Amino acid sequence: MLPGSIQISGETLSSAEVRDICAGLRENSVRLLSLRGCRLSERDFGHVCRGVAESHSLAQLNLNLGIVSNISRVKQLAEALKTNRSVQSLFLHGSPLTDAGLALLNPALSIHPSLVALDLGDCMLGDEGINLICGLLPPDGAKSGDQVAGMLAVAVASSRTLEVLDLEGTGLTNQSAQTLLDMVENYPTALRTLILAENNISPELQQQISDLLSEGEEEEETEAREVTAREKNPWICQNNSSSQMVLMTSGLGDSLLAETEM
Repeated sequence: MLPGSIQISGETLSSAEVRDICAGLRENSVRLLSLRGCRLSERDFGHVCRGVAESHSLAQLNLNLGIVSNISRVKQLAEALKTNRSVQSLFLHGSPLTDAGLALLNPALSIHPSLVALDLGDCMLGDEGINLICGLLPPDGAKSGDQVAGMLAVAVASSRTLEVLDLEGTGLTNQSAQTLLDMVENYPTALRTLILAENNISPELQQQISDLLSEGEEEEETEAREVTAREKNPWICQNNSSSQMVLMTSGLGDSLLAETEM
């Protein structure tokens, strides 16, 4: 049976319901778990986190709107993510993480092998969060300095898979935006979408960051087209008796030229 989804919104979850959710996680029958705005006890939240840790099928975890409501829950989620290897999308929008909570969670995010999308919008974060976590994510080969480490930490840029980062309404300023701009301009990152709406950041800085991320995506698409063209045109080079190179293109040269001109 293919993994399915559990999506519950705004409900108070009973212990029996939580047991069923955890059973699905342990049996690897859940690919998407969304408990958006739900209410559950501290004990049951711990059970869910242990289920997340044990799951090999869970790809998307949505705990939006206040579920991760205190430092204790942040710690439990962090421990779960240190063990889990499958989660690709993590949504914590509207959770009161604060800078202190993000500092606890960030090490687990930085070592997670599959994380592609992260939503930290409206999580009561600020510029101080950069300094709190700047020492947790030293990038390979990067120059020393709080600014470089901080920008990579906030963007979870040590992850080689993270493509989407939502920092909407997190209280960031132009100082953080400039740091993020330096990151996308000077360091390799898988990041393709960075959401900075509803922050105290100038439209000019937001546009510069967006333009740089778009340029990186265009370069990757160009490289991908070139690789595809080479795969479609297997050039076989052999030495003949006259030491001349014989090019075998199987009549595909015109198609390669057409693709290049497109």
